[in-house]
Amino acid sequence: MSIAARLERLPLSSFHYKLLLICGLGWLFDAMDVGLISFVLPAIAQDWQLDAAQLGALGSIGMAGLGLGAVLGGILGDLWGRKRVFTCTLVVYGVATFLAGLSTNYAVLMFTRFVIGLGLGAEIPVAFTLASEFSPAAHRGRMTVLLESFWALGWIAAALVGYLAVPSWGWRAAFFIGALPALYAAVLRRALPESPSYLEKVGRTFEAEAIVSNVEKACGISPGPAAANLPSPNGAGVNRHVTRAKLSDLWSPRYLRRTLCLWILWFGINVAYYGIVTWLPTLMVGKGFTIIKSFEYVLLMTMAQIPGYFSAAYLVEVIGRKATLSVYLLMSGLGAYMFAQSATVHQVILWGSVIYFFMLGSWGVLYAYTPEMYPAAVRATGSGWASFCGRIGAVLAPYAVGAVLSSLGQATAYPVIFALIAAVCLVTSLAMIILGIETKGKTWEELARL
Repeated sequence: MSIAARLERLPLSSFHYKLLLICGLGWLFDAMDVGLISFVLPAIAQDWQLDAAQLGALGSIGMAGLGLGAVLGGILGDLWGRKRVFTCTLVVYGVATFLAGLSTNYAVLMFTRFVIGLGLGAEIPVAFTLASEFSPAAHRGRMTVLLESFWALGWIAAALVGYLAVPSWGWRAAFFIGALPALYAAVLRRALPESPSYLEKVGRTFEAEAIVSNVEKACGISPGPAAANLPSPNGAGVNRHVTRAKLSDLWSPRYLRRTLCLWILWFGINVAYYGIVTWLPTLMVGKGFTIIKSFEYVLLMTMAQIPGYFSAAYLVEVIGRKATLSVYLLMSGLGAYMFAQSATVHQVILWGSVIYFFMLGSWGVLYAYTPEMYPAAVRATGSGWASFCGRIGAVLAPYAVGAVLSSLGQATAYPVIFALIAAVCLVTSLAMIILGIETKGKTWEELARL
């Protein structure tokens, strides 16, 4: 029985929930760091007298770093291991976030935001690849969506920092608080196991066998049959040569449809999400709300992320990835369109909550779906390139919104922006319906044969 098959036959246990918590806390800090820029933009704009185009560039530069970091993190995750890359990225973006709080001018802040993006982007493919490779087949989608739900907690934490810290202590304090992930890296080094699938792939079968046996014992299951001809603990017989996965591999006939589908999904969801959330507090200030009221209303909207994730975590194993993601994207588009038509505070909060509910539920399904498209040898690389494609959209969206605001003005641009985002959600949903393949309940071996 293969390493992957032994992991997939297991029931959920305290080990899986502990792993979910360990990775989830890292993901929470990640989300908090990404979210902070949305809540400090209005304060930075007032402090340094920045225009809409400069604010858009400040939002986009972090996304550029995310895109490059995702590719590097995916490649390094397949070469060096998921755990090592995951741990190092926390240090990189934690330290860079602290330095962002010390920025003396716009150029320095742009540079630190780019480095922050590098660290955050590199974490994304390895964190979800690691979690999915440990999850039982029957619960893999649900566990991955639950991991993604920590993003909601991180975004709420960012909103709280923006609401409580920025008005009282200024935007620099928000970045200092966001530097905490660097400390969490020390915890990860001791508590996080390496992926047995990765270890088996690089010939470190003895280590993979030991980890899987410990997981089986934690689940109350007798250890499965040991792999034949295990290398000794001192490393004799270990194949230390690792073949690097290439971009061309992802576009081979075997993976062409999967890669095309994923790239469209990642690009579309990033455009819709970052086109809204990066600018939402600033747009609401432009509509006449004070900064504090704007942060307060956005904080209320972000609460809808949590039930959005949990509903997606349930549906993804009931009706499948394809149906759940398609419907949630359509509803995200509807929410965006209706948000632009809102005339009262209650309508703004209602439709803003609809956007956050379905948009973040879509994110959860996407993160569950992406690693399932590729085998272990190219899984992190494939996830990293998909994330990179998404980050192109994340770079373009904030900048494009800023450009539209500058050229059309607040009153005219507001409905145009949200109508375009609704159209993006519709097109992305259609791509999933046409190109997507269903992966619900399938083992890694069954997925490899699709």
